[in-house]
Amino acid sequence: MKRLIIALAGLTLSAAALANEGEALPFSFKPDTGNLASVQRGARDFMAYCSGCHSMKHLRYSRIAQDLQIPEDLVKANLMFTTEKIGDHIQTSMPADQSKQWFGQTPPDLTVETRIRGADWVYSYLNSFYVDDSRPLGVNNLVLPGASMPHVLWELQGWQVKPAAKAEGAAAEGEHGGSGLELAQPGKLSPDEYQKFTADLTNFMVYAAEPGRAGRISLGGKVILYLLVLTALFYALKKEYWKDIH
Repeated sequence: MKRLIIALAGLTLSAAALANEGEALPFSFKPDTGNLASVQRGARDFMAYCSGCHSMKHLRYSRIAQDLQIPEDLVKANLMFTTEKIGDHIQTSMPADQSKQWFGQTPPDLTVETRIRGADWVYSYLNSFYVDDSRPLGVNNLVLPGASMPHVLWELQGWQVKPAAKAEGAAAEGEHGGSGLELAQPGKLSPDEYQKFTADLTNFMVYAAEPGRAGRISLGGKVILYLLVLTALFYALKKEYWKDIH
């Protein structure tokens, strides 16, 4: 028992250390993979903006078509750029050796990124790029300082900068506890539209990390309902058997 308490205490301290590593995330995000339209838009946007560098090698195109209720012909026409086989996994067209030379490291596979880092982290990362002339690609990120990834969504979001107070280390949180960054040059989308865009993208990545989750949740609800009905029937049967005794 004593060893169990020590082990649990160790796990708690480790979790706290991980949670307190660096600054708090600028945004919180509650995934909604049940919003099929949002996940569908996220799939479209991932293929258009992310799949050129990042793979999802543990997810098949056919699984996307089935789970997201997208006809296979539409998946082939709009989401498949590296293969013609609907049963293939999602691979990037970027050569690994060249990408390492260009960016300093090979862009990671993103199939389980939201399970590793959390949906809050992914959503915050997508919303926290800012101009930094000291970086090789001219941008940095509040959530992952020194990130080698360019801001591939800059045309949509525009360019953000750190205000003077933020650059000096003072707190400068946004209206809803956001990044505190200021929009210096608007993009094609308004700030609200861009956040909806990144919400769709994060929802898709949450789905991709665990495609069977929605099915398990649905099945779990049915099982619980079945057990409740069964419990009521057993209780009624018990009362019937014991009515003469009591």
